[in-house]
Amino acid sequence: MLRQALIAVSKSERAERVVASSPLTRDLVRRFVADDIGAVVTELTDRRLLVTVDHLGEEVRDRAQADGAVRAYLAVLDRLPPGADVSVKLTALGLRLSEQLALDNAATICDAVAGRGITLTLDAEEHDTIAGLESVHATLRKEHPGVGIVVQAYLLDAAERCARLDGARVRLCKGAYTAPGAYTSAREIDRSFVRCLKILMAGSGYPMVATHDPRLIEIASALAVLNGRDATAFEFQMLYGVRPAEQERLAGVGAQVRVYVPYGSDWYPYLMRRLAERPANLAFFARSLLSRS
Repeated sequence: MLRQALIAVSKSERAERVVASSPLTRDLVRRFVADDIGAVVTELTDRRLLVTVDHLGEEVRDRAQADGAVRAYLAVLDRLPPGADVSVKLTALGLRLSEQLALDNAATICDAVAGRGITLTLDAEEHDTIAGLESVHATLRKEHPGVGIVVQAYLLDAAERCARLDGARVRLCKGAYTAPGAYTSAREIDRSFVRCLKILMAGSGYPMVATHDPRLIEIASALAVLNGRDATAFEFQMLYGVRPAEQERLAGVGAQVRVYVPYGSDWYPYLMRRLAERPANLAFFARSLLSRS
């Protein structure tokens, strides 16, 4: 119930105005959304952490906005080191307007990152965009085999999708949206996550394990060993500002850890969905304001 309420609030312009006007909210945003993306990327890479950057914005209403999103991604590339990744939401590139428009815009960014040693990952969004996401991803992989895609464990067919994506770069996350008939309880979603992990770790692709859950991190590490994967054959991903000490601990023991760094002014839907992923995140984010550990 709380999760659905927070997701609904994430789409409310009125709620956004109220939340955005609070001084306390501004402090929270600065903690979890990069104010200076170049400086944050430099800080993280100096700490032996990898990065993926997300220019915040989605559900664009016209081609001009989609073009603006492409320009924003092209502009940030000079501030990223080799080995970095960019996370792209297709609705920011015009998916709601036309799948072809989103494909063309994503291809433009893929072409731009190709010669820089930077990868691109297509973010998952609302359940009604998944078909378009998979179609665009399949087409892009023909010329850009390294392009990644996100699978959300809360969806009933998550494991089947992981199996179909064998050989690809796949970011597995729990999911921050709702869908008819989807898993809703934490236990169900965790079990789905583990089923997906088993498929990805046993496959020929590159798993990107996006979780802050200590138990799932342990399971992923064990599955990597069981399937003969060394530290270069998979990675953990965590959000900027969330469990930074754990990010550094994992990197310190040799794991590849990539930090998901959002930036830009359209932060409200992103932050609300992070709170909605699990009700416990409300308390977690509150504690995070008090301590960086």
